[in-house]
Amino acid sequence: MIRLFIAEDQRMLLGALGSLLDLEEDMEVIGQALNGEEALASILKLEPDVCLMDIEMPVLNGLEVAEELARRSASCKVIILTTFARPGYFERAVKIGVHGYLLKDGEIDELADAIRKVMAGKRVFSPELTFDVIREENPLTPKEQEILRLAALGKTTKEITSELFLSSGTVRNYISEIIHKLDAKNRTEAAAIAEKKGWI
Repeated sequence: MIRLFIAEDQRMLLGALGSLLDLEEDMEVIGQALNGEEALASILKLEPDVCLMDIEMPVLNGLEVAEELARRSASCKVIILTTFARPGYFERAVKIGVHGYLLKDGEIDELADAIRKVMAGKRVFSPELTFDVIREENPLTPKEQEILRLAALGKTTKEITSELFLSSGTVRNYISEIIHKLDAKNRTEAAAIAEKKGWI
């Protein structure tokens, strides 16, 4: 029996997924959560075989939960289920080492089949996502992503310098390079572009 955990912030979808997967003879839904923090605590406690994880969740998003599970060497295999075909999200998920990344608009039979494949040691990714990643790679370095993330939160250059222990000149150079790479007018537009593509 494959023990499943589902983390999804849309209550109706969470209930529907749970009910449909419970109908599969070889699957049992052992837990559900509506936010990332609750999901992380429950997964570590229940130790499911497979966790279906939404990305856009309150408190911690699905990728942050997957990162934390990888950091703690949790045994459960993570399949990201999302409506967002953003190349940056997919790229980050692959780096974390998730076992699957699927779009929510698929059939329940396809999802059940993907879960079985993951349990057999395979990785399952939506073809649309792999195509997008080949087409558009994240041009920002990890340091640039970190600086832009802070800028997106509304932090000033001075606040970024103190948080990252960099000089103001260095931070300004990074921001100038980020704006140039993303072909943006300013840091606000650069952050909006990067967030839309899932790069930060």
